[in-house]
Amino acid sequence: MQAVRKWSLATELVHPVVPYDPAAGGTALPVNLSVSFGYDSSEELAAAFSGERPGYVYARIQNPTIELFERHFAEIEHSVASVTTASGMAAIAAIVLAVAAPGDEIVAGTSLFGGTFVLLEELFGRYGVRTRFVEPTDPDRWRRAITDRTRLLFVEAIGNPKLDVPDIGALAELAAVHGVPLAVDATAATPALIRPGELGASLVIHSLTKYVGGHGAGLGGIVVDTGVYDWTAGRVEIPPEFLERYRRLAFAAFLRLRIQQHFGGCLAPFHAFLFTLGLETLALRMDQHCRNALALAQTLSAHPKVAEVRYPGLGTHPDHETARRQFGDRYGGLLTLRLGSQERCFRFMNRLRLAKRLANLGDVRTLVIHPASTFCREASPERAEAMGVSEDLVRVSVGIEAFEDLKSDFEQALEVL
Repeated sequence: MQAVRKWSLATELVHPVVPYDPAAGGTALPVNLSVSFGYDSSEELAAAFSGERPGYVYARIQNPTIELFERHFAEIEHSVASVTTASGMAAIAAIVLAVAAPGDEIVAGTSLFGGTFVLLEELFGRYGVRTRFVEPTDPDRWRRAITDRTRLLFVEAIGNPKLDVPDIGALAELAAVHGVPLAVDATAATPALIRPGELGASLVIHSLTKYVGGHGAGLGGIVVDTGVYDWTAGRVEIPPEFLERYRRLAFAAFLRLRIQQHFGGCLAPFHAFLFTLGLETLALRMDQHCRNALALAQTLSAHPKVAEVRYPGLGTHPDHETARRQFGDRYGGLLTLRLGSQERCFRFMNRLRLAKRLANLGDVRTLVIHPASTFCREASPERAEAMGVSEDLVRVSVGIEAFEDLKSDFEQALEVL
């Protein structure tokens, strides 16, 4: 890993340590679409397969475009390595496959994205990996849930859609005491708000599809190894041959050469190119997302037809001080509002002219969705309550449009209620 530079994030985003195209002097990430790579002799190909010499063999394992993107992202996170995946969900699945076996346990926050809950509770549960769900902002409940079978703590930096904010530093200390890695899904925060590794997190996950891209035109995820966790001394069992050969990079190597290679959830090179374009403007966009979201939350909080607004930047939010400390007076681009009933939510959403009704977040455009009838539709009443989902809730991913236009659009949509 390159030494950490003393540059601001905005500069690191547009100036990678490893030049993209040194031979030609190009500043855009070259897109190499090759699936496999040829060698002059059978001996050279065999040596590349065995790892005795550097080189690419098959794009399911690595590709020049992907490698440059991964190295750049690891630098941005001030971490030791990163491994891309086909989606954010694939990134979470890859981590669980790497650290847990039948009979092992995970402790996770209750307010997870609906798809993540199904993955952990239902799918991995079928294969003998149990997940204990706890209130994410209560470290004591995490402590009581950890057993000798625990292999991972998993939490979202900003709960989706509950918008709660756990104390990552406190959870990292707890994870260190018990010798287990802490994985933080920082999709809704991005490196522009937080680098979880600096607070002691072992692994960081991003759905690149969201704010990193910003355009909604590419699907991808990434796992970042922050270098905090000692893979040789904790509860997670990485095969000895990986520890001996790759040392500090053992987890990333195992993730790539066992999980990615054989499960096949790899990123497409062209999508890495699209995400690189998104990275270049991430700092600027997140500033605007956060400004717009705070202003819209304040506006809607004062509106007589809105029953409740939830946003970490509001002083009324129960985790406001934690968010302020961790994010530095910026609170993300997501907010929720309650309007009294599902019927009122639908009327309001259908009336919006700028906001798009679709299942994504982090786009440059403002997006709205009704969680109870979409990505949380299968949740039991108890589970929905733990996720912060009610029938009268609308989640808003606030875009980077001019705020006065957003304000006008939301106010005219509320008039029909």
